[in-house]
Amino acid sequence: MAGLLRISARIDALNSFLGRWLSWLVVAAVLVSAVNAVVRKTFDVSSNSFLELQWVLFSVIFLLCSPWTLLSNEHIRIDIVNHALPLKLRSWIDLLGHLLFLLPFTLILLWLSIPFFLTSYRINEQSFNAGGLPQWPGKSLIMIGMAFLLLQAISEIIKRIAMMRGAIPDSNAEVLSAHESAEAEAARLAAELAVDRK
Repeated sequence: MAGLLRISARIDALNSFLGRWLSWLVVAAVLVSAVNAVVRKTFDVSSNSFLELQWVLFSVIFLLCSPWTLLSNEHIRIDIVNHALPLKLRSWIDLLGHLLFLLPFTLILLWLSIPFFLTSYRINEQSFNAGGLPQWPGKSLIMIGMAFLLLQAISEIIKRIAMMRGAIPDSNAEVLSAHESAEAEAARLAAELAVDRK
């Protein structure tokens, strides 16, 4: 189990590194969007490449930061129901969800996205819009994103099994419900206000 946990830690470190750095592309996407809007309104000039660049940047953020989102436990889940369940049952739900849904989902999309990308790359597919960007780099993001998400799914399965065996602390024990998180944030803000008033 120790060897698998080392592999899991390396996957986590890789996806955390990528997620932290690629999340800065949100700023780039906002800047591209703002410049495009200002140039279009001020000079009545626009380019489809700016618009398509925004789409590509959003795709990078969405697809390549999704493993980091899963790692950080920030993905969408039915917290109200999940948090009310016993810890052992939550662990089984997480494990089965990763095995029966996430793992097959990433494998199928990875399998389908490889020929999708290769066909586009072979013909050097270009945008249908005048002045647009090449299409194959954007299509490669599906394949790359699913590969990293597959790695993170494997890491999450390894960690969940280790948690259920008692080899590492259970992360579900530390997770607060949305209501508890809001209460904790409100208490933190109230404490800051009290300090500021003194």
